[in-house]
Amino acid sequence: MSKRGKVAVAGVAVAILLFWTVGFWAGLLVLIGVPAAAYLLLDSSQRRRLRGISRKQLGR
Repeated sequence: MSKRGKVAVAGVAVAILLFWTVGFWAGLLVLIGVPAAAYLLLDSSQRRRLRGISRKQLGR
Protein backbone atom coordinates (compact mmCIF):
# COMPACT_ATOMS: atom_id res chain seq x y z
CA MET A 1 0.00 0.00 0.00
CA SER A 2 1.28 3.47 -0.86
CA LYS A 3 2.04 6.12 1.72
CA ARG A 4 -1.03 8.12 0.66
CA GLY A 5 -3.20 5.04 1.02
CA LYS A 6 -1.98 4.47 4.55
CA VAL A 7 -2.64 8.11 5.45
CA ALA A 8 -6.15 7.86 4.00
CA VAL A 9 -6.94 4.69 5.97
CA ALA A 10 -5.60 6.26 9.17
CA GLY A 11 -7.68 9.39 8.54
CA VAL A 12 -10.85 7.37 8.12
CA ALA A 13 -10.09 5.40 11.28
CA VAL A 14 -9.50 8.58 13.29
CA ALA A 15 -12.69 10.14 11.91
CA ILE A 16 -14.79 7.12 12.89
CA LEU A 17 -13.26 7.07 16.37
CA LEU A 18 -13.77 10.82 16.76
CA PHE A 19 -17.40 10.67 15.59
CA TRP A 20 -18.07 7.81 17.98
CA THR A 21 -16.52 9.50 21.01
CA VAL A 22 -17.59 13.16 20.72
CA GLY A 23 -20.51 13.10 18.31
CA PHE A 24 -20.87 13.88 14.63
CA TRP A 25 -20.93 17.68 14.61
CA ALA A 26 -18.11 18.14 17.10
CA GLY A 27 -16.02 15.56 15.23
CA LEU A 28 -16.72 17.25 11.91
CA LEU A 29 -15.73 20.60 13.40
CA VAL A 30 -12.42 19.14 14.59
CA LEU A 31 -11.72 17.39 11.28
CA ILE A 32 -12.28 20.59 9.31
CA GLY A 33 -11.04 23.10 11.87
CA VAL A 34 -7.62 21.64 12.63
CA PRO A 35 -6.32 21.62 9.01
CA ALA A 36 -7.87 25.05 8.38
CA ALA A 37 -6.19 26.49 11.49
CA ALA A 38 -2.87 24.91 10.50
CA TYR A 39 -3.14 26.48 7.03
CA LEU A 40 -3.90 29.89 8.51
CA LEU A 41 -0.83 29.66 10.77
CA LEU A 42 1.49 29.40 7.74
CA ASP A 43 3.41 32.42 6.45
CA SER A 44 2.33 33.86 3.11
CA SER A 45 5.44 32.38 1.42
CA GLN A 46 4.67 28.95 2.86
CA ARG A 47 1.07 29.19 1.64
CA ARG A 48 2.28 30.17 -1.83
CA ARG A 49 4.67 27.20 -1.90
CA LEU A 50 1.90 24.85 -0.76
CA ARG A 51 -0.47 26.10 -3.48
CA GLY A 52 2.29 25.72 -6.07
CA ILE A 53 2.92 22.12 -5.06
CA SER A 54 -0.78 21.33 -5.25
CA ARG A 55 -1.06 22.82 -8.75
CA LYS A 56 1.97 20.87 -9.98
CA GLN A 57 0.47 17.60 -8.74
CA LEU A 58 -2.86 18.41 -10.43
CA GLY A 59 -1.05 18.86 -13.76
CA ARG A 60 0.34 15.32 -13.78
